[in-house]
Amino acid sequence: MTADIRFFWARLNANYWFYPALFAILAAVLAFAMIWLDRNGAAAALNDADWLVPARPQGANTMLTVMAGSMIGVASTVFSITIAAVAYASGNYGPRLLTNFMEDRGNQLSLATFIGSFVYALIVLRSVRAEDETATAGSGAVDALPGFVPQLSLLVAYGLMAMCVAVLVFFLNHVPSSIQINTVLKGIARRLLDTVREVYPVEGSFREALPQLGGKPVLAWGTGYVQMIDFDDLVKVAKEHGCTISLRVRTGDFVHRKMALLDAEGCEPEELEDRLRESFTLGPSRTPEQDPQFLIDELVEIGLRALSPGINDPFTAITALHWLGAATAEIGRRDLRKDIGDDEGDTCPVRPLPDGFQHYVDRGFGAIRSAVASSPIAAEVMLDTIANAATPIGDLGRQKILRQEGKLLAEQARLILVGPDLARFEEHLAKFDRLFWSEPSAN
Repeated sequence: MTADIRFFWARLNANYWFYPALFAILAAVLAFAMIWLDRNGAAAALNDADWLVPARPQGANTMLTVMAGSMIGVASTVFSITIAAVAYASGNYGPRLLTNFMEDRGNQLSLATFIGSFVYALIVLRSVRAEDETATAGSGAVDALPGFVPQLSLLVAYGLMAMCVAVLVFFLNHVPSSIQINTVLKGIARRLLDTVREVYPVEGSFREALPQLGGKPVLAWGTGYVQMIDFDDLVKVAKEHGCTISLRVRTGDFVHRKMALLDAEGCEPEELEDRLRESFTLGPSRTPEQDPQFLIDELVEIGLRALSPGINDPFTAITALHWLGAATAEIGRRDLRKDIGDDEGDTCPVRPLPDGFQHYVDRGFGAIRSAVASSPIAAEVMLDTIANAATPIGDLGRQKILRQEGKLLAEQARLILVGPDLARFEEHLAKFDRLFWSEPSAN
């Protein structure tokens, strides 16, 4: 599949309307199937069951009417609560988190359940016939009572009502839980860790991304953010034409017309331009697919907002730092040659734009450093977090990068902190230097 098709599917089931629409279709199919079974006598035994009193047309009509009306009302309430929660979260934590809440499976499936139950009740309601209406041809339950009451369909409706009550209880607990900042940060971080493991599957190796090879550039003809890159298709094109491809952009970068997407060496890129461009999906916004930096930016954004003078919530920033440290440690333990195609990194004809360990440290700790330096407690925690992130990394070069980040934080903090706050920070810095490195700090 091309990148456009893969991205379309990835974003389709992330849309807020996808599961409600899917459940509505499945409910309609279920309703017609149940009515067909009722018309063909599948529910005849229910008329003789001692544990069940067969419903009359008026009772069935009332029950299905109440169910349909209440389900669409509850669905509207669920939608309103979701929008209110999304507005609160995006306003307090950042607008880029809007996607996270709209993709929340709990919210999507709750709304889908109520919509599906509404559609089911409405379709079954249409089949109910009163005693004075023309009899419906059929057998079994159809002939046992005047008019027509789909007894089996009504039992399924009762089951759906019970399920809706359970889903409503779940939803009322899920929404306030999902907008708690600790839950929000955990969701972002878990997704970040999963993305890192997917993009860099080799653990225990400390190789950095391969350098670019150069070549003739292929220019973009569209404008927007790179939302997905079809590496498999790029590898296929490179092998077919015996060339090497070095990317000039990564997922999440913004491109515009006449900006270089990649360099091709060993072939004439003019002959392949259209096919190569089809491997890049452009859109108006960044997405988490293939883009761990987007998720790192979300953690950084929450931390920066928490440390802003208007909010001044260092403990939220501390939680963001903890998860950022966990992600940094995960990246630091991995081979940073991206897993594309079936070839080994050294022989793969496609080379992504290098994302070394220094790049990720700068994107995370480096981006939040100046704000953290203004908060005594956050600065101390960041030193501890950097040290903890370095502990499981067995590569001295990457440990040195983290140590340097701690020294940069110290330089920044000395420009802001004074008095006892600075003295306490210096004590933490001395401990930071002694804890993992025998070489004393130059500071």
